[in-house]
Amino acid sequence: MKNKITFSNMILILGLVFLYLPMLILMIYSFNESRLVTVWAGFSTKWYGELFEDQQLLAAIGMSLKIAFWSSCMAVVLGTMAAFVMTRYNRFRGKTAFSSMITAPLVMPDVITGLSLLLLFVAMANSIGWPEERGMLTIWIAHVTFCAAYATVVISSRLREVDRSIEEAAMDLGATPFKTFFQITLPGIAPALAAGCCLLPCHWTTWLSPALFPAREQQHYPWLYSHRYAWGSLQKSMRWQP
Repeated sequence: MKNKITFSNMILILGLVFLYLPMLILMIYSFNESRLVTVWAGFSTKWYGELFEDQQLLAAIGMSLKIAFWSSCMAVVLGTMAAFVMTRYNRFRGKTAFSSMITAPLVMPDVITGLSLLLLFVAMANSIGWPEERGMLTIWIAHVTFCAAYATVVISSRLREVDRSIEEAAMDLGATPFKTFFQITLPGIAPALAAGCCLLPCHWTTWLSPALFPAREQQHYPWLYSHRYAWGSLQKSMRWQP
């Protein structure tokens, strides 16, 4: 019996092509010899040579990867705790407020959250003297705030699918709740944890506001990218003549 392409499979294929075809084109044009992305001038690897010679950019990427790794780790831990509370405890005082605060970074504009964190850090520095300077630590705190909301949504959806009867059977056999979580629940939600760890660093380069506001000219990748983009646009506009 021949396999027929159903409508759902066709939509899936079109969705994957829509998502990954631009990335493939971008990868191909990264080997373009021309400076213009609309003109193919031949195969060349000189732009990768320029990349590895740019020490400022490499240092910014290294700092960004470091922040992305540690913020993802902490966000997954906090997201697991928040998801466990939201899914395992049906009723407790303040659940609505807790859920609202968890999901607030998902619906609020990035610039509002970034500016709010900046004002918070400035007020704390003036009142208690911490943080003494805005740098890598404040960027990490800002991104944990953002990432924890995404991690909570992903992990909570997986926690709702875990069969609670297996957990109850483990505790009936004498396992403590702590042991049950690490031996029964945690392996069940491991795919969600892995998805969160892979998803959150991908958003690092798109969250410009929480990377710019909590920092004082720390040269991480979003800051350096926005700085060079603005400077390039300014130079282009100065060269333009009507």
